[in-house]
Amino acid sequence: MHIPRSPAGRGRLAAAAVATVICVCVIGGPAPAPVRAPAPARTPAAGPADGPAPPDAAPALDWSPCKAAPGFDCATASAPLDHRRPTGPTVDLAVIRRPATGPGPRLGTLFFNPGGPGGPGTEALPQWYELFPEELRQRFDIASWDPRGAGESTSVRCFATTEAAYGWLERIPFGFPVGESETKAWVDAYADLGRLCEQRDPRLLRHVSTADTARDLDLLRQAVGDERLSFLGVSYGSFLGATYANLFPERVRAMVLDGNIDPKAWVDGGPDAQPRLSTFLREGVDLGSAATLRQFLDHCGRAAADRCAFSAGSPEATRAKFDGLMLRLQERAQGSWTYARTVTTVLSGLYSVDPGWYALAWALEDLWDRRPPQEPAAPEGPLPYPAFEQIDAIRCSESPNPRDPRRFAELAEFGFGRAGDLGRAVAWASEPCATWPATAASAYPGPWNRPTANPVLVVNTRYDPATPYQGAVAMTRQLARARLLTVEGYGHSSIVNPSLCVDDYERRYLVDGVLPPEGTVCRQDVRPFSESRPRGGVRTGGGGTADGAGGAEEGVTAGGGKPAEGRGR
Repeated sequence: MHIPRSPAGRGRLAAAAVATVICVCVIGGPAPAPVRAPAPARTPAAGPADGPAPPDAAPALDWSPCKAAPGFDCATASAPLDHRRPTGPTVDLAVIRRPATGPGPRLGTLFFNPGGPGGPGTEALPQWYELFPEELRQRFDIASWDPRGAGESTSVRCFATTEAAYGWLERIPFGFPVGESETKAWVDAYADLGRLCEQRDPRLLRHVSTADTARDLDLLRQAVGDERLSFLGVSYGSFLGATYANLFPERVRAMVLDGNIDPKAWVDGGPDAQPRLSTFLREGVDLGSAATLRQFLDHCGRAAADRCAFSAGSPEATRAKFDGLMLRLQERAQGSWTYARTVTTVLSGLYSVDPGWYALAWALEDLWDRRPPQEPAAPEGPLPYPAFEQIDAIRCSESPNPRDPRRFAELAEFGFGRAGDLGRAVAWASEPCATWPATAASAYPGPWNRPTANPVLVVNTRYDPATPYQGAVAMTRQLARARLLTVEGYGHSSIVNPSLCVDDYERRYLVDGVLPPEGTVCRQDVRPFSESRPRGGVRTGGGGTADGAGGAEEGVTAGGGKPAEGRGR
């Protein structure tokens, strides 16, 4: 789930683009690769009209050292724009890997998707690589890629210049709209965005669905020479994994889905459906985030102020303090800290227990004491292209939402009624899809129960604000062969909020094919507010989020933080 916001100044990148939930997708780099002209005609292999490209179409990967990531190899793969027409126009896919280090025999390639949708793996993998258990790094080449439509692959890019993109961001309220004037500005800006994107590349917009990316992934599997796929998908990556598992069930070697989306709720009858609720309300993100917020406030209230700066001495008093702060900000903003900005900061700050919860507590306490929260230092050099439209291009093309923008003010109050303040942010996050112009040409709507060659391991924290636990229960029930590993803990995904117990089970499953016993429960390594933490005090090596949702080292913004993930969820 992304949380749009306006730039508060050229140097404040974290407050400029789109807050996300796994894998910071605010990227720089050259202009996106164009869709290529058709290759010379050849006779396609026989197969179903909606099937993958023929086996002999596997791309060649010409690996060379990555310029921006020492120790990693980079390559560019070619894939059909439309997999039903394998000899037609093509797209480029930016691919990255870290070769297996040994000792021990190499087991193949473990493909990693950091979420999003559209999270650029070429950025995420170098940042997350050390989080993979050592034996996985020894036995597998670990690889990722920028999905079509995003990053340095052939990308959706709706503005001619970076300056124009940031100029558009100035039009929208930070986080979500409050009141008629902001609502009109928000709705008009996103309607204009859809028109701009349609004008720039209407053909690409219809071929960036999860099913398109799953078919790309199967070509990459062939390109590295693996008979079957080994895969780790985080957050939205769980939906990508489920899609692959049902398009290519016989090709699943091992698949870990960490932080899970309910597949049926995501597709909800297909992209042309007319749903009553928006994507994230169907997924229960408002309820999951509200439950996680209550845990944050209760743990904070049980901790001393040197451990949780926002503590009021008890859970009840701390919840009341939070409610009072929200009411005060609704009546009057504190400088640039509006009610909506604060709500979205809270939502993104819940993703990472350490350091995110500590930094969020300091931000709330600053606001309570009428001080401006600390914010990240200005990045050096020119701002990169913000790429906020790429997540919308993927999500809006395949996950249906109400098509009347006026419905979202009602949905925001529905979300508030059942989940409190965070429900408003969750409801508005899907509004860009109301006026999105493109529908996926080949989305996969199910079924989700095709028996896979090997079972799938589903992992989820009990209190996950972005992919609630019930999504993992639904994923496990819908897949034909799956085992649920429950994590007693908090935050978005286990890779961001680590557990040695989970690492051990994932290692045994990916290396040896051994599932944890049914009903297994692991605990996170770090308990919330378990130690004193001064302002800005951040552990090294364990803290950010895959979508950049967490506390920054020198403060908190909605989505600021050290990415271990980026944009989207």
